[in-house]
Amino acid sequence: MAEPVAEPAAAVAEAAPASVVGRERRVPIKGVRKATAQAMVSSAFTAPHVTEFITVDVTRTMKLVADLKQDPDMAGLRVNPLLLVAKAFLVAIRRNPDINASWDEAAQEIVYKDYVNLGIAAATPRGLIVPNIKDAGSLTLPELASALGELVSIAREGRTSPAAMSGGTVTITNVGVFGIDAGTPILNPGESAILAFGAVKLQPWVHKGKVKPRQVTTLALSFDHRMVDGELGSKVLADIAAILEQPKRLITWG
Repeated sequence: MAEPVAEPAAAVAEAAPASVVGRERRVPIKGVRKATAQAMVSSAFTAPHVTEFITVDVTRTMKLVADLKQDPDMAGLRVNPLLLVAKAFLVAIRRNPDINASWDEAAQEIVYKDYVNLGIAAATPRGLIVPNIKDAGSLTLPELASALGELVSIAREGRTSPAAMSGGTVTITNVGVFGIDAGTPILNPGESAILAFGAVKLQPWVHKGKVKPRQVTTLALSFDHRMVDGELGSKVLADIAAILEQPKRLITWG
């Protein structure tokens, strides 16, 4: 008797129950999505992630955003809470520069950087991309607003160049635009830290000894524990929170 012939593996994999035939779509994994997936898997399993969270009263920051929208120096620029979060992050890095580094496995060295290329995670029809603002730490607030606006516009139009996505040192992901309170962001490969900015919501908060409605958000900072210990990560996150709670610190610290 002849031996039964095994059905080809590909045919088995492609077979689907009759109940789902015509109700599934298959899309090839390629382009930006494929590159992003490979990078995120590599990062998650190469860099030991630690994430810390803090909830912050950002009422004064939201007032400052409203004031800046009326400032002649900011006319025509994109002014939003992300702008001040980015500025606060940059000031925190200036105060704690060792957070801005990368791990060189081949050379067995930590590379500390005296410049900040600030990545902004952007959801586009092509998938998630992370273009960065070169030398963001050297920009004034109007210059930073202009750079952020240009970065977002180019990303939405699908015109982000490979050069704009290379060389990042730290990143911000604004999950709040989707109504999300917090998350555990995965580091962009080669970077030391990523900050997740959650939704700003009106919540009851103890302010000056009384419970009052205040604008509140949650920040989450993930960092590479090979080169950033808990003390350094905590200092950076605490500085960002302190600035957003009392944005006048941008003047004294920045």
